[in-house]
Amino acid sequence: MFKNVIVKKPCRAVINGISTANLGLPDYELALKQHACYVEALKKCGVAVTELPADEAFPDSCFVEDVAVLTREFAVITNPGAPTRKKEVEAIIPVIEKFYPADRIEYIKAPGTLEGGDIMMVGDHFYIGASARTNEEGGRQLISYLEKYGMSGEMVPLKEILHLKTGLSYIENNNLLISGEFLTNPVFDSFHKIVIPAGEEYGANCIWVNGTVIVPAGFPGVQKAIEGLGYPVLVVDTSEFRKVDGGLSCLSLRF
Repeated sequence: MFKNVIVKKPCRAVINGISTANLGLPDYELALKQHACYVEALKKCGVAVTELPADEAFPDSCFVEDVAVLTREFAVITNPGAPTRKKEVEAIIPVIEKFYPADRIEYIKAPGTLEGGDIMMVGDHFYIGASARTNEEGGRQLISYLEKYGMSGEMVPLKEILHLKTGLSYIENNNLLISGEFLTNPVFDSFHKIVIPAGEEYGANCIWVNGTVIVPAGFPGVQKAIEGLGYPVLVVDTSEFRKVDGGLSCLSLRF
């Protein structure tokens, strides 16, 4: 169960965020409204939300998930693979220090790179996407930290997508939303797979928060499948964040 969530307001510069989506520029005012609805959905799930102010120096900084990995025992400050995002970690460190003692905060060091969007937690085991943003050295460092605290991790090579959780979401009870290149990966054969319908791949990025699953708006097949498993569902529109390669999980740190 999660007690806390950290989010960061989108800045006006979000229109200049990194994007491969070819969906046009985000509408800043609409992004603000969508972010507020996202925060309200999180609060409905019974967590305390810490909302950080926008930072105009970093267009992608609302995607706070990428700058830290938070576990029940310790925190990791990452080293983002995107060069324009590396200094985002400086702002998150004092925030994380409010929740974890200094001796329980670890750091990914160069030449290792790692972004939180590539990390999927399943109990005390962590799947780590080897992507354009997270390299083998970053994954190795994270695994060493996990093992230090009695946990485990493994690398999953990515071929087609940005982050691991772009195409996967673990929603507890052995249920895994899965799409694209992961469908035939034997690493995930032990899960009960909920295959994302064709054309709804963006909907693979959902988040489980204390029994409820938050689902992006506009993906009825995904919503129906999750509701069919008996989960309460909250739907949140993330259309403006999709334009800059962001989704539901990217917008928060949940712990």
